[in-house]
Amino acid sequence: MTPTTSARRVLFAALAASALLGTAAVPAVAATPSAPHHSVRHGDGARLDRQKAVAVSVLKGVFERGDTGVVDAFVRPDYIQHNPLAPDGAEALKNLAAGAHQQFPQASYDIKRVISDGDLVLVHSNVVLTPGTRGMAVFDIFRFQGGKIAEHWDTGQNVPETTANGNDMFSTVSRPRTESPGPRWLTAHNKKLVGAAFEQLIVRKDLSALDRYWGPEYHQHNPDIADGIAGAKTGLGAYFEAFPQLSVSPKRIVAEGDLVAVHSHYVNAPGERGQAVVDLFRVRNGKIVEHWDVLQDVPATSANDNTMF
Repeated sequence: MTPTTSARRVLFAALAASALLGTAAVPAVAATPSAPHHSVRHGDGARLDRQKAVAVSVLKGVFERGDTGVVDAFVRPDYIQHNPLAPDGAEALKNLAAGAHQQFPQASYDIKRVISDGDLVLVHSNVVLTPGTRGMAVFDIFRFQGGKIAEHWDTGQNVPETTANGNDMFSTVSRPRTESPGPRWLTAHNKKLVGAAFEQLIVRKDLSALDRYWGPEYHQHNPDIADGIAGAKTGLGAYFEAFPQLSVSPKRIVAEGDLVAVHSHYVNAPGERGQAVVDLFRVRNGKIVEHWDVLQDVPATSANDNTMF
């Protein structure tokens, strides 16, 4: 969700890294709190947690230790890649991993939050290839099949020096200040709420959605938009006015508890390639209270034939 369209210069090595799955160490996932009878069944919850653990194991092994054996263990040979700088297949993933680890042995994949929904896992992280640099904000989405990673999408954006709202691109400001998603029995309701809010605000460009779906406490992490409801109205209003033919096509929604992510294709004007965007929202007490996002320009060419979506 952005009022700007300036290209985000992304280093090839960083994109190659995110193409390899994009993230690594993750904070411990808190146990799902006790929930009413309509919560996710125990077996489903265990599977969702296992998917998180598998994704983390692969990411830590590949990027922090250069251990490509985890690819053999947890990634399907016919792995489908949507990062435009990486070809399909587990072997290509291992080759990229080995090269990236050799070039950037001190690379850090500081994962901020991870959510699992159905066969999808979404990871939000700060990828720093060289210590002392700000690095990139990266979202990775993995699709699981038969307990292994089968497909991958991602978006990456350089972290700026300053932001219009005073918040960084990663922290949790709304209370409680935890990166762990809330109880899973909230997932379906919050997913529906964010889907409706996104449709009204971003797809139909109706700013009144901010009054209906957003809470008075609203924290913004897009570096170009001011904090609060007023900042969102001003920033998005200017964006919609500047690009009256803006088209936004949501591709998938990934949710767990109070966190809901929308992966979309933004096209500012007909004929443009547009941007791949992941918007992540936090819902508290039936209102959206926080937002993070990552934007990446869709390139003219790709190392695979799958598009970024």
